[in-house]
Amino acid sequence: MSMATAQKNNLKFVDFCAGIGAGRLGLQNLGLSCVGFSEIDKYAERTYREFFGQEEKNHGDLMKINANDLPDFDLMIAGFPCQSFSVIGQRKGMDDHRGQIIYGLIKIMNAKNLPYFILENVKGLVNHEGGKTLKVILEELDKAGYKVYHRVLNSLDYGVPQMRERIYFVGIRKDLVNGNNFEWPKQVFPPDVQDYLIDDGEMEFNEKKRAYETFLKYLDNKYNKGLFKIEKLLKEDYLVLDTRQSDLRLYKNKVPTLRTGRHGVLYVRGGKFRRLSGFESLLLQGFPKNLSEKTKGKIADVYLLSQAGNAMTVSTIEAIGKSLLNYTNHYE
Repeated sequence: MSMATAQKNNLKFVDFCAGIGAGRLGLQNLGLSCVGFSEIDKYAERTYREFFGQEEKNHGDLMKINANDLPDFDLMIAGFPCQSFSVIGQRKGMDDHRGQIIYGLIKIMNAKNLPYFILENVKGLVNHEGGKTLKVILEELDKAGYKVYHRVLNSLDYGVPQMRERIYFVGIRKDLVNGNNFEWPKQVFPPDVQDYLIDDGEMEFNEKKRAYETFLKYLDNKYNKGLFKIEKLLKEDYLVLDTRQSDLRLYKNKVPTLRTGRHGVLYVRGGKFRRLSGFESLLLQGFPKNLSEKTKGKIADVYLLSQAGNAMTVSTIEAIGKSLLNYTNHYE
């Protein structure tokens, strides 16, 4: 699923708040070299190591990292913890220490005189506290010595059939600004969802499953009553059903935003309902099939679904990274 075709760079990066390594993979697809990672969740780290090997050092909590212990590198990739800014959280923002991870990142930027960074966060950051939180973050990055570009992008426009809006920040150290504007990647037409909903595992969802009765009651609640007939739903292959809200939502040729919790996405295949699997969630986040298959029989679905829901999208980071390399003349 790589969007890259050629590279001419030897740039190095460190993967902070690494999760399961989607940001890393996006940059590696462009030829950049990862020289370290930082992740505090032991379950995410386990999946990360299935993908990238067991020997690499995890630098752990970035708020406790001594920058002198890090190797030299050119670019930081990091996703803020989503808990502080997500619309499904308590929206504590900069008053929550998790929302202040940005200060730990800036400390490392300054200590390493870092040339570039790519940061990601939830879309809810844009309007948090009337835009105050975003304003503070941009001001702090500016004071740290960076020209910063930010934009909300949807993964659906960058190589996967998943609706996933996130805000991205691209930073260029001011002495490296070359007079040109950084250009965000152009949108591409989303691929066919049926190429992603391919798990042949035991994910069929029917009356034999304990939760099926709850599903039937859900279809009969005051929001859904009389609107949907199971027989009709089952006639449309690859129809996607989102049961995570009070009202059932249907999607064709795309999947709604994957989340860390509330894994209630179903789809129709071969006249049967199926649960979205962890393997399929990885594919929908841009992980290639051969890499995603490494988790089978090793990482439980409940963890993969949450980890994919908390991850960046590989193809989106790859597209942003390519645009940054074009700006810096490190890509052709």
